[in-house]
Amino acid sequence: MSETLLSARDLSVGYHGRPLLREICLQVHPGEILTLIGPNGAGKSTILNSLIGQLRLLGGQVSLLGRDIVRLSEREIARSLSVMMTGRAQPDRMTCWEVAAAGRYPYTGRLGILGPGDRAAVRAALERVRALELRDAPFDQISDGQRQRVLLARALCAARKVILLDEPAAGLDPEGRDMILGQIREYHKQTGSTIVLVSHSMEDIAKYADRVLVMNAGRIAMYDATDKVFARAPELLELGLSVPEVTKIFLRLREMGLDIDTDVYTVKYAVKTILAARAAAKEGM
Repeated sequence: MSETLLSARDLSVGYHGRPLLREICLQVHPGEILTLIGPNGAGKSTILNSLIGQLRLLGGQVSLLGRDIVRLSEREIARSLSVMMTGRAQPDRMTCWEVAAAGRYPYTGRLGILGPGDRAAVRAALERVRALELRDAPFDQISDGQRQRVLLARALCAARKVILLDEPAAGLDPEGRDMILGQIREYHKQTGSTIVLVSHSMEDIAKYADRVLVMNAGRIAMYDATDKVFARAPELLELGLSVPEVTKIFLRLREMGLDIDTDVYTVKYAVKTILAARAAAKEGM
């Protein structure tokens, strides 16, 4: 994975000239899911805003497809990056179709008129997230879960190289969260797209992420493959973060004196670890 689609080098970002993030370096490779985690206020959303060119950099550089992002027009950025910033979207007097269709506008002419291919892409995206029946509904009159699905359709309806998602399942019940994240994962598997995802759910990260970047106090605390990050579960807990429930169980078993690995973060891995420990115990008998 030597190619880099999106990168940040020695990034310093903040507001009113005051840096909130310092020395941020990251690389997003083709086909991966990179997840950003950290305590509230750690700077996760600020990083996303920097990567899409919405925040002026105080230092460092963001590169998109090998080019400095400050040298790219908004249209060029929009044709390469697709963004879902949930808290920011409050369109009034727009139908769900119109909200989703906004994802196609970087590919239309000056008048923003959708062609047959654009309309087909919007329809396919709404069908993918099971929201086509909402196409004529006013966006500001539907439920939070329905809004999340429509906003996700907007992010997916154009074939961008990189998709950035800020808490796409925030505020949803477990069933709604599983549906949204399952749709993202299915889209990723079918298209090989590259996804940068901000999330608070360690269970979801354990299931979906290839790599994890942990933010704390405006700096990167960890940045590695998912299994290596969760292998540092005690450090994550010290930062005030959670870990998957199965990891907590294995940490407790270790505290009780069992000689067992604690870098377990999925049920599948837990079963494998238990069977290996059982086999080792039989050999030692």
